[in-house]
Amino acid sequence: MQSANWTACSLVGSQSQNRNLKGLPPQSCSFAMQRIFQAACRASLLHPAAQRQWLLQCVKRGVAGSSARRGTALAQEPFLNGESANYVEEMYATWLENPKSVHRSWDVYFRNTMAGAAPGEAYIRPPSLSHSLSTELSPSLSPGVRDTKMVEEHLAVQSLVRAYQIRGHNAAKLDPLGIMDADLCSHAPTDIVTSPDKLGFYGFTEKSLDQTFRLPTTTFIGGGKPELPLREIVHRLEDAYCQHIGVEFMFINDLEQCQWIRQKFETPGIMAISTDDKRTLLARLVRSTRFEEFLARKWASEKRFGVEGCEVLIPALKTIIDQSSELGVDYVIMGMPHRGRLNVLANVIRKDLEQIFCQFDSKLEAADEGSGDVKYHLGMYHERRNRATERDITLSLVANPSHLEAVDPVVQGKTKAEQFYRGDPDGHRVMSILMHGDAAFSGQGIVYETFHLSDLPSYTTHGTIHVVVNNQIGFTTDPRSSRSSPYCTDVARVVNAPIFHVNGDDPEAVLHVCRVAAQWRHDFHKDVVVDLVCYRKNGHNEIDEPMFTQPLMYKKISKQPLVLEKYLQYLINTGVVTQEEYEEEISKYGKICEEAYVRSKDEKIMHIKHWLDSPWPGFFTLDGRPKSMSCPPTGVSEDVLAHIGNVASSVPAPDFTAHSGIERMLRGRRNMISKRSVDWALAEYMAIGSLLREGTHVRLSGQDVERGTFSHRHHVLHDQNVDKKTVVPMNHLWPNQAPYTVCNSSLSEFGVLGFELGYAMASPNALICWEAQFGDFHNTAQCIIDQFISCGQAKWVRQNGIVLLLPHGMEGMGPEHSSARPERFLQMCNDDPDLLPTLTDDFEVSQLYDCNWLVVNCSTPANFFHSLRRQIMLPFRKPLIVFTPKSLLRHPDARSSFDEMLPGTDFRRVIPESGPAGEAPEGVKRLLMCTGKVYYELVKERATRGLDKDIAICRIEQISPFPHDLVIEECARFPSAELVWCQEEHKNQGYYDYVKPRIRTATCRKKPVWYAGRGPQPAPATGNKAMHLAESRRFFDTAMILNSFEQSE
Repeated sequence: MQSANWTACSLVGSQSQNRNLKGLPPQSCSFAMQRIFQAACRASLLHPAAQRQWLLQCVKRGVAGSSARRGTALAQEPFLNGESANYVEEMYATWLENPKSVHRSWDVYFRNTMAGAAPGEAYIRPPSLSHSLSTELSPSLSPGVRDTKMVEEHLAVQSLVRAYQIRGHNAAKLDPLGIMDADLCSHAPTDIVTSPDKLGFYGFTEKSLDQTFRLPTTTFIGGGKPELPLREIVHRLEDAYCQHIGVEFMFINDLEQCQWIRQKFETPGIMAISTDDKRTLLARLVRSTRFEEFLARKWASEKRFGVEGCEVLIPALKTIIDQSSELGVDYVIMGMPHRGRLNVLANVIRKDLEQIFCQFDSKLEAADEGSGDVKYHLGMYHERRNRATERDITLSLVANPSHLEAVDPVVQGKTKAEQFYRGDPDGHRVMSILMHGDAAFSGQGIVYETFHLSDLPSYTTHGTIHVVVNNQIGFTTDPRSSRSSPYCTDVARVVNAPIFHVNGDDPEAVLHVCRVAAQWRHDFHKDVVVDLVCYRKNGHNEIDEPMFTQPLMYKKISKQPLVLEKYLQYLINTGVVTQEEYEEEISKYGKICEEAYVRSKDEKIMHIKHWLDSPWPGFFTLDGRPKSMSCPPTGVSEDVLAHIGNVASSVPAPDFTAHSGIERMLRGRRNMISKRSVDWALAEYMAIGSLLREGTHVRLSGQDVERGTFSHRHHVLHDQNVDKKTVVPMNHLWPNQAPYTVCNSSLSEFGVLGFELGYAMASPNALICWEAQFGDFHNTAQCIIDQFISCGQAKWVRQNGIVLLLPHGMEGMGPEHSSARPERFLQMCNDDPDLLPTLTDDFEVSQLYDCNWLVVNCSTPANFFHSLRRQIMLPFRKPLIVFTPKSLLRHPDARSSFDEMLPGTDFRRVIPESGPAGEAPEGVKRLLMCTGKVYYELVKERATRGLDKDIAICRIEQISPFPHDLVIEECARFPSAELVWCQEEHKNQGYYDYVKPRIRTATCRKKPVWYAGRGPQPAPATGNKAMHLAESRRFFDTAMILNSFEQSE
């Protein structure tokens, strides 16, 4: 329990802890201290060590059975003994501050004592705390015994209230079917008074039910009354915590937040709603229910993943949006799985019904590029008027694959970006809602990763409302087989998010909970969970048979009346609506659906762009095309380069003590700037700095990116003498520059990459980069790469310019820190290896437009500089995959001159041979083609063997889309040369399987393409240094021995 760390001393000697005993008369204090201790032990409030410490102190003071002789005064006033010294002293100090803050008997006693009253005359006995209690107690009991009994019962009431607040949810009636327990436990907690015999746990009997007790300050069940009969106390606690709402919140370690929640659920009558609210709730249930019935009637054999069994989801979401709009929110970004998506699109987002209905037409033709996606994965963006608040609101439902929770961090990233662009740093205007299924919420780790972003400075969205559609089943798996925790929502406890379980067949309880959730998010800017405990009327989809695996559950479901029917009957019985009014509402919505169905028949073409979740107004033409098919040069002026370099090599903050190693690095940068050259870190600095100057926001995120995994970047400098004093020089380049965000992330790839992807969705006018600590770590984010980045445009016509920086290189560091797995990215490229594209004037840009992403492996800092700037200069957006180097970061030959970055320069897709072999191409016997840092090793090996005129080396910097035009030119330069692809990766990995057929296509298959590199292996690299060196030697021999392929021929 949270009180386990209390010490006995603090319990009996602290003014704050004794505040509930200030109502006790002086005569009770000697017994009170002992009884507090005993009651606290019984309620497990004291740690065993604290109990022993308290007893030891009692013995020393003579409290525990002391037989020390008392003086006359103590005999006259027996509460003035060693047992009560601390308490009396505290009462006296409190009385001196404010006489009204203590019990009236203490006030009288201290006044009489100050007036000089003799011992035995100062104390005047007050009436009992409980009038009924005094009449119940036997007259034969001594005053001390009566007072002890009174204190025990007072503390028992406090324990009773606390028990309901902590465990009332375990006894709540949450399952609409009445066959399962939401917490997977059929036993009610022993300290919840579910029957009169449970009263004995607290020392009460049935006679005690009519006694009146003073309420503790930690409850609101009194509704302004300080005292209530025990019977009423139990009744009100039952109403608050054990009906159709179960509240989990007592794990929150913030008193203000706990009191806030108590007030929202304990105050008598707080859940009552107006007649208008009830009628609105009914109308929303009508639309939710009748929409599913309409689809089932028109397309009985189609999968649609309807929301039947949780029709209350629609009123729940609309209530959250209404309440949030009233509190100032004007943009809500949502993510959800496929169950209920069409209903949410129709009745929450308000997408045109004919656009939804035409999705069921199998003859509908696609008008957009790409492959499209099934209707229950699509997203939507819509600006509309909120009728409840008469305020404009924007709603965005993000498209999501079947990987149920994968969209969670994407939504959070998009929300964070919208808050940034709209000048909403505290999340008052932009918020997110995430919907979940019960099995996915407890079973998928990305939920946990996303929760752990919720309070990080550069990732927080200042509170998300999570709505769980708790079917109490996962596909065909029972809850007891799908989770080890009591509730499917227990993951939310890690961030102290309150959890509101609610019976999905009680619409008014759902409405109240959703209002409280929206208010919580507004007041505390923290996550909150609404758990809609419901059922799934059909199987996993509409054509699935659930009776195979859950026969008893589905027999019960088949007899279960709709929530609409039950709520309608309740409203009719209470005179809120009539049957005629209900039928009129049914007829009205039925007509709307039928008319939309007729219009949908006129739709012959499907426009996926109508389902776009993140439009970029003004970036494309009205028909969604780029405004041009050209890319301006990406170089910048020397003045800009020099200025950025000067800032990058200094500390733009007064009285700042940098680390000596940082000072040395800054001197090295200044030296490079004086020589008009840059290394990798400076080239990156200049690319980002120049974009900031042009008004482009840049964000760099990932593990250790502020310093850089290899200690090369240092974009955040730390004062060595002042804790947490930092400076980001990049934000001190120009007065009116765009802001730069660089932030170390949590140790998560799936969650953080998804977050940055969502951030990049919000605007095309920002460079959003995610860097892996090592390139191979991206495989824990493979879901985001496979389901969103590689194919997002094809499925959802949604472009994205995110940049992935993946450190890559075979340098003897073992299998886990070597390969960024380029073969995986290249396998997902959409260009045809056997098709030579038409080489038009705009071939370079049009090829980029047609591809699904760009894959580069730069060998020079200048080319890396251009690759980053090109991301923003292009008239469209594509993901950029960059295999970044490790050893090249400090390689003396990996330097670029300012001349390679000046106006007129561009990204070089291919860097041809420029040495002696290039000057006499006719004599070249072998053309080595490679990519990345292996080039420097090949150049060194060629020079060592004296083959500079016999072997040419060509660098393919842009691997995909493949630069056919430039490869054709380079191969034509060396007509007598054999073609060899060189790579340091193993043959079954790396680039070989991708580039070989494309080189063959580019050369019209006139020559074979030989391979020089490591042989096939299951692991990316060896962990043995000697083996690594031996592999490298064989590789270089194969590449440099001119007759090495003769036997192969």
